[in-house]
Amino acid sequence: MKRCGWCGNEPIYQEYHDKEWGKPVYEDNKLFEMLILEGMQAGLSWITILKKREAFREAFDNFNPKKIAHYDDKKIGELLENKSIIRNKSKIKAAISNAKFFLEIQKEYGSFSQFLWQYVDFKPLVNRPKTLADLPTKTPLSDKISKDLKKRGFKFVGSTIMYSFMQAIGMINDHILECSWR
Repeated sequence: MKRCGWCGNEPIYQEYHDKEWGKPVYEDNKLFEMLILEGMQAGLSWITILKKREAFREAFDNFNPKKIAHYDDKKIGELLENKSIIRNKSKIKAAISNAKFFLEIQKEYGSFSQFLWQYVDFKPLVNRPKTLADLPTKTPLSDKISKDLKKRGFKFVGSTIMYSFMQAIGMINDHILECSWR
């Protein structure tokens, strides 16, 4: 079995690659989790986030946006003391405000999934990269989604983060051609 080269020999990367990356996600709470984790990853490696993922789930009420939207200064203080997660105050505050904006989109569109997947006509885009070097870090589509989310108040949703998010949730299938999970 051949995998995309980015996951190397790390079991946690391989499991993520084999079971999640590039597989379409339509469930709102899972989309919210991935959106927050991608923002937390800014400036760090994805493996760092994967290793802390369970701690994030515990610390952030299993990424329930309704709960996170009501986090107060006391909860922020608790999160900043939690050595098992990324303790970046800007990223933590962004997760809280993003939860509020996420809920607004749910009200407006019926679900965040509906809002998000409309950008690709509700079908994953399938790229055919031969090598990892063929993968972009952002595209006009990730630029558009980033811009639209920023207009709504979201933070840590730059174009590069959005492209990575789109790959992670299967809006884009970027498995290289020789990958068995293509």
